[in-house]
Amino acid sequence: MAVPEISSIAPLTDKQRLTVRPEDYGLLTDLYQLTMSTCYIGEGLETERGSFELFARKLPPGFGYAIAMGLESVIDYLEQVSFSEAQLESLRETGIFSQTGDRIWEFLANFRFEGDLWALREGTAVFPHEPILRIDAPLWQAQLLESYLLNVVNYQTLIGTRAARIRDVAGDRALLLEFGTRRAFSPQASLYAARAALAAGFDSTSNVLAAFKLGRKPTGTMAHSFIQALVAMEGSEANAFTAFHHHFPGAPLLIDTFDTVAAARYLANRLEGDEIELHGVRIDSGDMVALSQQVRSHLPDVPIFASGDMDEWEIARLLAEGATLDGYGIGTKLVSGEPFNGVYKLVEVDGIPVMKKSSGKATYPGRKQIFRRIEEGQWIGDRLGLAEESPEPGEEPLLQPIIVNGDRQQPLDSLETISKRTRDTVMQLPGEVRDIHQPQVPEVEISQELTNLRDRVSQTLNQSSV
Repeated sequence: MAVPEISSIAPLTDKQRLTVRPEDYGLLTDLYQLTMSTCYIGEGLETERGSFELFARKLPPGFGYAIAMGLESVIDYLEQVSFSEAQLESLRETGIFSQTGDRIWEFLANFRFEGDLWALREGTAVFPHEPILRIDAPLWQAQLLESYLLNVVNYQTLIGTRAARIRDVAGDRALLLEFGTRRAFSPQASLYAARAALAAGFDSTSNVLAAFKLGRKPTGTMAHSFIQALVAMEGSEANAFTAFHHHFPGAPLLIDTFDTVAAARYLANRLEGDEIELHGVRIDSGDMVALSQQVRSHLPDVPIFASGDMDEWEIARLLAEGATLDGYGIGTKLVSGEPFNGVYKLVEVDGIPVMKKSSGKATYPGRKQIFRRIEEGQWIGDRLGLAEESPEPGEEPLLQPIIVNGDRQQPLDSLETISKRTRDTVMQLPGEVRDIHQPQVPEVEISQELTNLRDRVSQTLNQSSV
């Protein structure tokens, strides 16, 4: 078969290109959200209000807390989600909706989020069964939102939590660099990961697009391939260092391509002769404890950065064994790993509290509020109650009205504000909750009103189930 000429190969069309744009938000959902919403409208329930809460039944293994993230993405989605005529025509052409009547098309064509969003501020610690957010909206609208909200909140909460734990272990003086672009689950995820890491206390990201979008300066050094290429073409590792510094004076250098200690010794001699300036060195492999100590002996005033499968447990081990490191580049284990398994569950419809009773997956009915008690800068405990309950003395309600009747009520927080909130929140938690080896997940108090409601709804369901 003849190979087609390059000029005859058509470029990808917008329809083929798997890039998410705001105008695609409406279709970025699971089919059953659309089929359920269609049924609600078909049953004449389009004006009935539904309340859904997004929460985790349990935290990932080894986590004593989670840090809520993703609110900015949620707001962007709710403010822009819509359906174009072309998208509706694509849905029609599937034939899936051929028996549903025409009302669904009118509702989707005029879709604008008309409900309320109550949410935790990003950077707030959260525990099992506590809502990160609640949607109060026409039932058919609230249902449509599930897939996207879970996608952005679950992933960013995972990254924000990992980043907060890494900052907690590394300490406030360590420089933390987000290096996860190559290992994130998609190009879009790499941007979410960079933002969540910065919001949870990292200093910078190597992702250039993310840095620019977030108003930050990207950071990075070089890869081993640069050293190898320059050695092959120009003769030595020293030539590679010189070439890089010719274009980027003083920039941090990667020194473990061949012999880490020999490279450090060479750079020390250059520094002693005032031949170069050097803002840091990076080590990406080997016995990091021994190598960092040896490099420090030659470069006592040069920051040493470590990279290569770093996470909170590895950083804790390195510090405990005496590694002399000033910062860490963290990628794979920050942007991947055990998921934060948040769920999005109906808790009230048309003013009627509802709950799920499935074994191991039971939920609490009714719209809820988290009441947190902080005394003398320390977390004392949380109480999960109904939204209409009042805080007890010393308690603060955490879920705040972010969008009301489709209109945003509050400005977005800056990354600096979220980062400070994250660090303050983590520092308020007891040591046993922050522990990364055997963390204790706090027991959240369930208010008497919520307990009574759960019992009443459960009894009603026992009488009405088949």
